[in-house]
Formats: sequence, C-alpha cells, structure tokens
Amino acid sequence: MMKTEKQIRDLQLAIIQPHTAAIDIGSMLMMVAYSDSQGNQCLLETDGFTQSLESLAETLKSEGVKEVAMEATGVYWMSLYEVLEQKGLHVTLINPRHFKNADAQKTDVKDCQWIQQLHAHGLLRASHIAPELFRELKGYLHERNVLRNQKSDTLNRIHRILTLMNIKVQHLISDMEGVTGMKLLRAIASGKEEPEELLSLINTDRLKAGKEELLKSLKGIYKQQQVIILKHSLEAYDFFLKQMKQYEQLIEEVLTKMLPIDETGNKPKIAKKKSHVRKNQYGINLKSYLEKITGTDITQVDGMDEISILEIISVTGVDMSKWRTAEHFTSWLNLCPRLKVSGGKTLGHQKRLTNNKATQAFRIAAQTMWKHKGALGNLYRRLAAQKGSKKAVKAIARKLAVIFYNMIKHKIPYDKSRLEQNAEKRKARRIIYLEKEAKKYGYIMQNIVA
Repeated sequence: MMKTEKQIRDLQLAIIQPHTAAIDIGSMLMMVAYSDSQGNQCLLETDGFTQSLESLAETLKSEGVKEVAMEATGVYWMSLYEVLEQKGLHVTLINPRHFKNADAQKTDVKDCQWIQQLHAHGLLRASHIAPELFRELKGYLHERNVLRNQKSDTLNRIHRILTLMNIKVQHLISDMEGVTGMKLLRAIASGKEEPEELLSLINTDRLKAGKEELLKSLKGIYKQQQVIILKHSLEAYDFFLKQMKQYEQLIEEVLTKMLPIDETGNKPKIAKKKSHVRKNQYGINLKSYLEKITGTDITQVDGMDEISILEIISVTGVDMSKWRTAEHFTSWLNLCPRLKVSGGKTLGHQKRLTNNKATQAFRIAAQTMWKHKGALGNLYRRLAAQKGSKKAVKAIARKLAVIFYNMIKHKIPYDKSRLEQNAEKRKARRIIYLEKEAKKYGYIMQNIVA
C-alpha cells in the first residue's frame, strides 16, 4: 500500500531545534551552515578575524538562530566561542569523535551541513565547558604552573653553575631555595669569595653540617664568567617568583568573585593565611576559599590537597548537574573502563587517552595513597599487589572522583566511616576464609589478645 505524504513525514526524524547553525572551524577559514528566519538553508564563508567573528554572530542573531554547534579544533574554537557567548547564543561544542560524516567525500561545506542537520535533530552531545569565571581561573593557574616550572629549571641551572665552580655547599644544605641557601647564593653573586666571610652571613646553628665541612664546601673556583652567569640566573629566579606571586593575587581576585552571597547580601570575609608558606605553595588561604565556594571541605579526603582541588574545579566548575550520575562524571574523566562488545562477546577494553587536567589531578592524588594508613591507602596497596600499580592508581582515582562528585553535588561532609565499613567487611570475609583453610588442614584458629 502506498504511503501518503503525511505518513512519510511522520517516519522522518523530527526537528527538535529548528533555529540552528553549525560552524566548521579553521585557523583562518570558517564555513557556516544555518537556517534563516524563513526556514531556508544558507551557507556562509568567513575568515577568523575578530571583526568577522562579531559580524558572523550578529548575522546569526538577526536570522533568529538560537543554537550553534561547532567542532572543537585545537584552540581555534575558543575565540569564536567567547564572541558567540557574549552575543547570547547557546553554543554546543562537540567532540569530532562523536559524529561521522555519512558521505565519503569530506569537505568543509559537507561537514558544517552535516553538523547542522544532526544538531537540528538533537543528535549531538555537548562537551563540557566551564563558566567564564572558572575559565579565567584555569588560565591563571596554567600560567602560574608554567612559571613554577621555569623557576625550577632556573634553580637546576644554578646548581650546575655551583658544580662548575666546585662549590659543594648545595650537598650540605638540603634546600638551596630556603633563606640560608639564597643568602649564600646572593653573596657569591655579589663577588664574595672567602669561605669565612660567606659563612658569617648565615646562621649555622640550624644546619646539620659542621662548620669545618661548610668551610670546605665554600672553597671553590670563583671564575668571573661563572659569577656573572649566577647573578643573571638569580635575577631570572626572582622574576619568575615575582610573577608567580602576581598570578596568586589574580587567582585570589577570581576566587573572591566566586564566593557565594550570604543572607545579609554580603560575601564572607576570608582570613589571611597564618601558617608558613612552603616552597611552590600558595600564599593565600585556599582552604577557606574552596570550602566556601564548594560548600564542603574536600581537603578531609585522603590525598586531596588545596592545589589539587583548585585545579579540578577550574575545569569542572562546581555545578555537578551537568553529569547525571557519578558514573557519567568518571566516564567523562576517562577513569572507568569502556568495554568493546561485538556479537554478544566482550573483546576487551577501549584504550582512551586524555589530557584533562582534572583527570591528572585525581591520578596524582591517587599516587600518594601508598603512604596513607586509612581505608583508601589500604585499598590502594591491596589493588597494587593484586593488579599492579597502574590499575590501582586508576581505580583509586575513580573512587576519589566519585567522592568529589557526591560531596560537591549534595554539599555533604566527607564520611570516612563508609570506607571503613567496607574494610571491616573485607576483614571479616578474610577471617572466615582463613578459618576454613585452617580447618581443612586440621587446625583451629584462636583469637589471642595480648
């Protein structure tokens, strides 16, 4: 029986979002497919200059476009995303691995048309993009980390210069970046050579090395070229340290903007950090800021310090509703296995790589569990003994991500008793197993309390 035109239309996919546009992004060329106010399909080609991007956003807005989909390509999408977001358009950033062009002939025009068609039918899944304030925080954190690495490289070059000068003091003073070490370095860079004169500048009472040994270590070959290089290296070190502190001030300004407003309509005041600031640590009271912003104290979790939490929320934000469950969150972080199933059989697991900073922070936190005595530390050591350290790190990182997700979403404190209950159940099962094994060989286990 022949189908009517209405029946044929009913069999087609419904258009969920009629006012859509799709953009295929390049460094200088961008192809745009969109539906205008009359419902006609239009194509537009534009370059990557800021003026052109703003003109494109105005054109789409004037044609009634409300939803824009674009494929993430390198960093080229970021400037366009900012412009479209400022114009009030809802932007869906998609992962190119989540869609395929049906036509074998791949061109920029076909790509943008295909993306626009899929988006109109609601078949594209949006990638996670944190709000503007968290993106600003992420940028400052990245630059501070770059400066921290450059400072560490400069300090390594300073150690090399001391070795060339045959000065052995760096082997006797554990932290040359401390007060005593920097005093000696600046004195040497200023032209002082005599070991007695150099030693008189520092307090030797707090050093483990003896005076005679320190005098021997300061007797070196003071060439002018090495002293000049040391002087310039210290200037570079001071510059990187100064820049890091300036970025800390910017980070604190962003965190202040993130603070919630209380019942009186004011933001809570955060006290200054009282404890001593260690090397590469922040001079601001990160713990209090994070506790107010997230609504809970995540530093209570083993392995999760202030810097790790700051790195994570700069990527994820504090709105966990973007992930329906903790399983969705860990899948996005690439911390859960993804099976390859074909013909009803499991063929293995997909190997996925990610450069997600939040994932890296969770994995680094998991790597510290080998020294913790709590339930998470015991679980890590047990998994490492059974399956190896790599799988143990991923498993613990996933558990930390689940704890983080639930604490942020439900604003609840860390409850270590749940993990301890699991450990007690595991211990009880182990005792039952050992009793059965002992009985098998004719022995009876007794609980002897000393």
